[in-house]
Order: sequence, then structure tokens, then C-alpha cells
Amino acid sequence: MTLWYDEPATDWETQALPIGNGPLGAMVFGGVAGERLQFNEKTLWTGGPGSPGYDFGNWTSPRPGAIAEVRRQIDRDGSMAPEAVAAVLGQARSGYGAYQTFGDLFLDLPGAPATPEGYRRELSLREAVARVGYSAGGVRHSREYFASNPGGVIAGRLSADRPGAVSFTLRHTSPHEDKTVTAAGGRLTVRGRLSDNGMVFEAQVQVIAQGGTRTDAGDRITVTGADSAVLVLSGGTDYADTYPAYRGEDPHAMVTATVDAAAATPYDELRRRHVADHRELFDRVALDLGGAAPAGVPTDRLRASYTGGASAADRALESLFFAYGRYLLIASSRENDLLPANLQGVWNTSTAPPWSADYHVNINLQMNYWLAEQTNLHETAKPYIRYVAALVEPGRRTARDMYGARGWVVNDETTPFGFTGVHDWPTAFWFPEAAAWLTQHLYDTYRFTGDETYLRETAYPVLKGAAEFWLDFLHTDPRDGTLVVSPSYSPEHGDFSAGAAMSQQIVREVLANAVAAARTLGVDADLQAEAGAALARLDHGLRVGSWGQLQEWKSDRDARDDTHRHVSHLYALHPGDRIRPGTPEAEAAKVSLAARGDGGTGWSKAWKINFWARLLDGDHAHRMLAEQLKGSTLDNLWDTHPPFQIDGNFGAAAGIAEMLVQSRHDVVHVLPALPSAWKDGSVRGLRARGDVTVDAVWRNGAPDTVTVRKGRTGPITVRSSFVAGGCRVHDERGHEAGARRDGDTLTWTARAGTAYTITSSRNAPTISL
Repeated sequence: MTLWYDEPATDWETQALPIGNGPLGAMVFGGVAGERLQFNEKTLWTGGPGSPGYDFGNWTSPRPGAIAEVRRQIDRDGSMAPEAVAAVLGQARSGYGAYQTFGDLFLDLPGAPATPEGYRRELSLREAVARVGYSAGGVRHSREYFASNPGGVIAGRLSADRPGAVSFTLRHTSPHEDKTVTAAGGRLTVRGRLSDNGMVFEAQVQVIAQGGTRTDAGDRITVTGADSAVLVLSGGTDYADTYPAYRGEDPHAMVTATVDAAAATPYDELRRRHVADHRELFDRVALDLGGAAPAGVPTDRLRASYTGGASAADRALESLFFAYGRYLLIASSRENDLLPANLQGVWNTSTAPPWSADYHVNINLQMNYWLAEQTNLHETAKPYIRYVAALVEPGRRTARDMYGARGWVVNDETTPFGFTGVHDWPTAFWFPEAAAWLTQHLYDTYRFTGDETYLRETAYPVLKGAAEFWLDFLHTDPRDGTLVVSPSYSPEHGDFSAGAAMSQQIVREVLANAVAAARTLGVDADLQAEAGAALARLDHGLRVGSWGQLQEWKSDRDARDDTHRHVSHLYALHPGDRIRPGTPEAEAAKVSLAARGDGGTGWSKAWKINFWARLLDGDHAHRMLAEQLKGSTLDNLWDTHPPFQIDGNFGAAAGIAEMLVQSRHDVVHVLPALPSAWKDGSVRGLRARGDVTVDAVWRNGAPDTVTVRKGRTGPITVRSSFVAGGCRVHDERGHEAGARRDGDTLTWTARAGTAYTITSSRNAPTISL
């Protein structure tokens, strides 16, 4: 569970190693003559209130009849070019802004050798600690860094195996000119106010030297002849996630108190608390694919030699990639975060990052969190849930003023500042279905946990508002009288039309989820009736076309040679659950996937892992994983679009989990898409809907034992291929569970917290089923 390299990093994107505690992140380079720590704090953004002309994306002047005119043209002509729709409904972005780097800490190291001996740079995923080590002149130099969530800081220690051998000068650089840097009392303070929007930002770094001397001079700190030295860094801004001002308290007091507390804590204790906190999350899941990395082979060369075959080295890289996805989510999204992971998680080295490193909500933000519940990282989804809830208030204004509808809406892209309206990029400005899609995870969290208090107080109000929007905004299709989304656009592909498949599938889901939630809570009978009536008239969005494909649009116009990266019309297969394996729609989805091919950007390949897993084709899902590792993964194992986008890491980890455990339609399906390349292995701690935790062992490509634990007493249904051949189901004390078998499915009543093990007949002393 370690990434390691035998050379320093020279490139931020492809080589440096990420650490993070949710709000804070840093990239470690591990240089010899100088160390570079590029760092971020997730709320440092340009744009929004205070930025000239910021309008939340809402139309700056009324456009009565604009949407109705687009609908009329689509009703008449069947479609409309994106450029034509954008000319009527879009507007230039103003004050949108971008995620910002906080800058770089540099440690200038005197007397560094040109060719150090025994160099190693590594990132331990189980500890969340980055290390650098090398020898020079008979002295072993060591550095380590971690981002502590309990401490609220990034911390590091420089040491050597000879007393007095630690010397360096600490300085800060940044592309932001609107700041000051001062040094006093061993503390470097960076403070400023963004000229774009007036946001106040501050970072502090405390230097604690053991032995030697420390000198504070202007904007830098020098340590000479120390035995060791500790660095403690924290930062913040005056951002607040409250509409419409999005401003809170000056960060100075908070940053000062955080650094003071961490600096007063012994380093070993700070590190111990950090590792314990991280491992409480990370160690919940363990995946063993029977792999072993060759001794002495660094991670970049392991990746370069990967073929996607059945070698032990390939299995080791796949296991590492899965663990890395979970590590990155822990590092970039924690329960005390104001903001969820963005397009780059929490890491960004630019003032103008690709796509602003924003929140794209036509798949990317949603994909970031597919693995959260599945891979037992429930807490990491809390910033996502908080963020979606914070979009409701600005989204209500957009729904009212632009769409004339109740509820709330957000379109294709958004920011921390409630940007819920539109811009004017023709193929990526209009996607009002995004709000409904965003609520899927909120409702799915309830399905995983069964927490009705959460459903009532948190998820349902957001879900209800997203459903209300569509009850007002659906359009009657003159072709057949069904209710359709119009104008409708299948991201980021083709023309505008009425009733594109993805639009219909998402709207059906949000209405059905709202009805189910209201029934569970016993509330809103009128909404249940209204949504039920709309569902009865809603176009179904699942059509098999002339060459056997699942149609992307309501009209049959899919091209056989279309290899577009978005496969949006398969939403009902994944992340939705309407398409079941073995149905005509599932067979049509296979045809569509085969036509689109196995290429695409990194996140697109990750989505295809999930698609093929849902179709129970483990070998094709594994082929997509291999394609992602071979063609869309960088040396530091970050996903690349290109450039770097973190959603591919998260989506691939979710896809591996889908190959091992699926839980749809009240059935926990264990090892549903096990590829032939994974001959022997085990997994522990995956989660299934229904508040179920799952462990599994397989041998010779077949399930051997499955253990499930349900958090609440009640019925449980487990499906796996070995059940049909006979098995035994017993609890921890060896008592039979009284399971009923139906083919490859078992059902029994499970007691809360009790582990039930299903053993194949070949290993069971008796066959009871």
C-alpha cells in the first residue's frame, strides 16, 4: 500500500505526491537541493460576490418567452443546434472565478550532493505519510510530511542520523501579488486579500528546531546545524457557505489557534493522532487480488510495465490503484470540510486551472462520490451533502426567475458561490437535470444507512425541491402526448431536442425517489399524488433502436461509428438502476457500449468499468480498468483526462467495488462481475444498500466464502454464483441461519450486528440447503 520512486519529482502533475486532510492539501516533490511543498486550502477561490459583475449565472435582464420559443422550434423541427440554443438562452460568464493555489513552501537545503545515495521517495497509503530519504557524505537524511485532520495542519519533520546535520531556509512563493509574507518568532505568516473578489486569506508556518540556531529574517526563516526540525502549516480564508454573501470571519484567529495548538503538541503525538484518524477510515476495507509487486521496482516503472494480464505485478498495481482512490477521497473530503472534492480534489498549482477546477455537475462531481458509501467511507460524503443542500437557496432563485418553476435547479457547472444559472458555451451550458442527479447520492445515502432522521431532516427537503422543479418544468410532447424534458441536451453531444434518454431517466428517478421518501416519512400526500400522475405520463427514456442500440435520443438517430466519451443515455444502467441484466434494455446497452468502444478520457473509461460491471461482464470491466491504467493514468497514479482530473481515480475505485459487490433492488449480489484475471483473492468491508457490510473470499475464479453483517435487524437477501451448488449459512457461534434458497439467492432474517457466513458446499461439513 505504498507508492514509491527512486528519483525526486520535477513535475507537479505527473510525479509529485499528494497529501491532504480535506480542507488542506499539499504536493510533495522530495528534492535534494531543495524541497517544494505546493499547498492549497479548498476555499481559496476568485469569483463570486465581490468579483465585478457576478450574477450567479442568472439572466441579467428578463427574457420572457425565451424558453418557450426554443421549445416551439424543437417541437416544429425536432432539434436545434447547440449554438442556436446558446444564443437564445445563454449569456457570457461574469465573475465565475477559479480555484486558486495558496502557493509554495520551499526549503533550500545547503550542501546538497549532486548524486545522493539510496534515494527513496514514497507515500504510505495506510499511514497517509509521505517520506523522502537519501544519504550524502555518510549522513542519512530523512523527511516526512502528513496532513492531519484532527490537528487541522500539514506537518513535516526533517531529521538526520548525525547531530547538527539539519540546515535549511524556509521561504514562500505565490503567483498572488496581493499578499505580504513576514517572519517572526519562528513563524512565517502569509496574508492577503484577493484583488478579484476581496477574499481574505492567511497561512502560517511554525518552525520548531531541536538544537542549532534559528534566524527570522524578513520573509524567510533559516535553521542552521539542528538535530531535527518540525514544520506546522495551516491556512484559511473568510469564505462561508451561506448565500448570498459567502463571507464569514477573518481567518487570522482560527489559523493562529490551530497552528499554536499543533506546535504545542509533541510531533510524535501529532503524528500518532493523524495515523489513527486516517486508518480508522482507510482500514475499513482491504482488497487482495493475489498480487505482489516485484522487489525493487518503483511505482512509475510498475505502471509502465503493466499489461492488464494475469501477472502478480499487474494484480498488485490494480489493488494499489483501488486503495489509492480511497486514499484520495479521504485526503480531499472530510466531515469537517466546507466544500466537497472538486475536479482536482483539493490539489491545484495554478491561478487558472483547467475548467477552473470547479464543480462540473453533468457527471464529474457525482462521480467523485460514487465510491464513498460503497467503499465504507460514509463520512467523506458529508461535504458533498452539505454543498448540495447549500445550492438550494440560490437554485430557487434561478428556478423562479429563469424557468418560472418551483423548487431549485443548477445547470452544467457551479462554484462555491451558488452559481446555479448558465453561461454560453454551447455544448456545456444547459443541464437543469443536474440538481436532480445531485440528489441521487443524498437518497442513496439513506438506502445504504437506513437513517430516517437523516432522510427527514437532510435529504428529503433537498430531494423534494428538485422534484418540484420538474413537476413544473416538464413539457407535453406533441408527438405522443408524453411528458418530456425540453429543451433537452445529452451531455456534451449532439443537438438539443425533446426527451433525450438521459434527461428522461434522471427525471423519472428523482420523481420516484421523492415519492418513495415521502411514503417512508408519511408526509406530503399531495406531492406524492402529483409526482405519481407525472410518472404515469412521463416518457420512459428507454428505447431500443434500429441497429439494436439503446437510443440516446427519443428519435432513432444514433450513429454506429460514434465514439463520443459521454455515454449519457446509459444512466439508467449506472449510476441508476432501472436497467437489469438480461433484459432487452441491457442487451441494447451492450450494443451501445460496444459501438462507443473502449477509448475515451480517463473519467469516461472509469464510467465504462461501472457499466460493464452492472452488465455482469467482469472481463470487459477489467479490460476497461486496464485501458485506464495503461492510457489514462500518470506516474503518480493520478487520473488524466488529460490533463489531471481526479474523478477518474474515484470512478475506477467505484467500478472495482461494483465488480465485487452490487446491491440493487433489495438484493446483495456478491462477486457479480469477477474477471477471469482475478483467480484468487479476498475483499473485506465493502458496503451494500440495506446497511450491510460484506466480506468475500474466492478461489480458482469462484466464490468460496461470503460474510455479511447487517446494521439493523431485518430480512436480507444475498445472491452469489456458488449458492446454487449448495451451501451452509451460519452465525459466529455456528448456528444455522434458517436461510431459504431460490436458485443462486438466499433470504433470511438477520440480527443487527451479527456476522453470517455463507460457505460453499465443497468446504461445508454439511450441506443444509
